[in-house]
Amino acid sequence: EMRARQPALRLDSAAAAGQGLTLALLGGFRALVADATWIQMYAQWEKRDLPGTETLIRLVTAIDPRPVVFWLNGARVVAYDFPAWRIEAEGGYDAVPVEVQRRIGGEQARAGLRTIEAAMVFHPRNFELWTERANIELNRLGDLTAAAESYRRAWELPRAPYYVARLHAEVLRRAGRKAEALAWLVALHPKLPAG
Repeated sequence: EMRARQPALRLDSAAAAGQGLTLALLGGFRALVADATWIQMYAQWEKRDLPGTETLIRLVTAIDPRPVVFWLNGARVVAYDFPAWRIEAEGGYDAVPVEVQRRIGGEQARAGLRTIEAAMVFHPRNFELWTERANIELNRLGDLTAAAESYRRAWELPRAPYYVARLHAEVLRRAGRKAEALAWLVALHPKLPAG
């Protein structure tokens, strides 16, 4: 309803002139408005209002795309919470066939990945986004190849923690690529701190 009444808030195109003007007018209040919107999103999340939560996640990242936390938590809600809500709305895990549960889970995981990809436009060298991408690929889609690649790409970025490199090797091992995992760990070992 909000988007229909206020063309400047239509999120179909981040480059929309009306939206750009609205954001420019916010000026220094942008962060404050985004924080207030995030709190509203959280209130909708607590009610398990999927359309309201989804709209506000998109709105908050459009208002202020700078905080990575909005993107990360938004992607997590979309990929992990929304499938459970959708399945509950269709009768619950006991009533919804496993194939339908998988389809819903896959749809929401891909939607979460789209949120991460949108964030990467604003934060192209952020290891947290690549790590979360890998987590969704691994835990929601079961795509070991994609997850291993995303963990590797996360590791290449500044300030990436060592566990990301270890996760890359672990996912390679799970994928049956044990020699590659061992070679990775052997090359990594000299780079680790003594402790």
